[in-house]
Amino acid sequence: MKALALLSGGLDSMLAARLIQEQGIEVIGVAFTSPFFGPDRARRAAEWLGIPLHVVDITEDLIPILVRPKYGYGRNMNPCIDCHALMVRKAGELMKELGASFIITGEVLGERPKSQNAAALRIVARDSGLEGYLLRPLSAKLLPPTVPEEKGWVDRERLLDIQGRSRKPQMALAEKYGLKDYPSPAGGCLLTDPGLSRRLKELLAENPVPEPRDLELLKYGRHFKSPEGAHIVVARQKEENEPLVALARPGDYLVRLKGLPGPRTLVRGAKNGADSLRLAAALTIRYSKARGLDRAAVLVEQVGRGGPRELSLERAEVADLIGRARPVGGEAAPAPTA
Repeated sequence: MKALALLSGGLDSMLAARLIQEQGIEVIGVAFTSPFFGPDRARRAAEWLGIPLHVVDITEDLIPILVRPKYGYGRNMNPCIDCHALMVRKAGELMKELGASFIITGEVLGERPKSQNAAALRIVARDSGLEGYLLRPLSAKLLPPTVPEEKGWVDRERLLDIQGRSRKPQMALAEKYGLKDYPSPAGGCLLTDPGLSRRLKELLAENPVPEPRDLELLKYGRHFKSPEGAHIVVARQKEENEPLVALARPGDYLVRLKGLPGPRTLVRGAKNGADSLRLAAALTIRYSKARGLDRAAVLVEQVGRGGPRELSLERAEVADLIGRARPVGGEAAPAPTA
């Protein structure tokens, strides 16, 4: 007997898998990846559980859900009910291949008011096509029996009746299992972040069919719009420079300081070019050590269209230009140069 466990890497999913392991059932982990969540925490969880982990990219399936979720969003742009149903459905597609008989998740009745109430749990089971084969070990005694329980594959009496938002039962169980290093329940999905959600909302208003790399770009840098509508992204720190460059596509512009270390800047959708590029140059200077110079130079390169060209700006022009940048997604307006 094998079970397929959806592993987020959080405490609930780890405990759910351990409860099923205790009944002598082999557990196989599955984790999902997209621009908004990844498998790193799940890999650590799988290591602790001593189980194999399969990672599935669901970005393409997630995009139409982001645009129009059937069951709406949470507090931000997080379509949790639709997303959970998608994950369970994708896990169901792996069941036959991996020889699993049912699926388990760490969902807890009432832990999240919108996505883990009784109605939401029923929706996820039904819409995923796995009704009857989706077991929630932490709250199983409070929910209708599933096929694994009815057929005796799993002993229902050894499952739990946890409900509500308190974490004390899970923490006590973690102590029993000697599990000390586990992440907090928040922070697993970037779609719950207010700033990124505002960026995503604006992106979808302009482009209801974004590419995966458009979504990936939302995670990095400071985001601005030029008066002509070009999207300007300035790296916040050195570690963001390389991802920004990697996400540039033909026709985008990349801006960097000449002769000085500093942020890389990506410009997308510069229709007329010159005005937006001067603004991007000013922002690049503003968010670097060059902001105090009387004059600074940047190199501007259009991806796939030849080598860089130099653009120089006086200090006063930098101050004037950055005042024209419109922050995106709650980004703070750039302060004047010192």
